[in-house]
Amino acid sequence: GMRTHAGIAARMFDVLAAESINIQMISTSEIKVSVVIDAKYTELAVRALHDAFIGSAGTEAK
Repeated sequence: GMRTHAGIAARMFDVLAAESINIQMISTSEIKVSVVIDAKYTELAVRALHDAFIGSAGTEAK
């Protein structure tokens, strides 16, 4: 989780930036990061973040 792994938010922002997804608003806490993006990028963002953090084959990406 975010409490024990430094750089999670930065990695999330890097993934979205790589897909040219502009973040309109950010909210963070000790356990989560929430962002507001344009609705047309929702599916792309979910897929990119899933691949980055979970992995496309269902195993954790490194």
